[in-house]
Amino acid sequence: MIGYLKGEIVGVYKTTGNRVFLTVDVRGVGYEVQIPPRWLADLPAVSESVCVFTHLQVREDQLVFYGFASQAQRDVFRQLVSVSGIGSQLAIALLDTLDLPELVGAIVSADTSALVKTPGVGKKTAERIALELKSKLAAWREQAGLSVTLTPQVDRQLQEDLEMTLLALGYSTSEVSEAIAAIASEPELSGETPVEQWLKRAIAWLSDRA
Repeated sequence: MIGYLKGEIVGVYKTTGNRVFLTVDVRGVGYEVQIPPRWLADLPAVSESVCVFTHLQVREDQLVFYGFASQAQRDVFRQLVSVSGIGSQLAIALLDTLDLPELVGAIVSADTSALVKTPGVGKKTAERIALELKSKLAAWREQAGLSVTLTPQVDRQLQEDLEMTLLALGYSTSEVSEAIAAIASEPELSGETPVEQWLKRAIAWLSDRA
């Protein structure tokens, strides 16, 4: 497994579908790597040194490198492509549309309204991403030391308890996220309020919308 490539930038070019490829010369060997388009703004100039964290995809007829500015970005890319129906191009698009803290925060808090901003990601796909990766990325962000934004005024553990309970009751991830965000500013609710009261208010809010 090749974890990263460190060498000199030979060139950058775009293809159809807004795909961006970076060519890196590593000791006389040119590696072609697809990168998220948003990295272009911070990429060093041609002939300068660069370190690219890579993911190698093995296909029947070729080897494909995907490259990222940080190990954290590559880790999240690998988590995304592990989700059923999420291919490498959609994973790249997600990383390109939202910066890393926004993307991880949206998944952990099941904020499907943020995820669907990515072209090609519909409501059902966003819900599947949140459902399959929520717990994994919640644990990963602690290990990685990544700071993400959760719903205001809601303790993380409280939010996770609410989400798990409401999902078990049959509400969708988008409904759960909207309900928690809506009741978070209510003055009678705080971090000291029992989770049962938060749950009661969330169900009441969802019932009013039905």
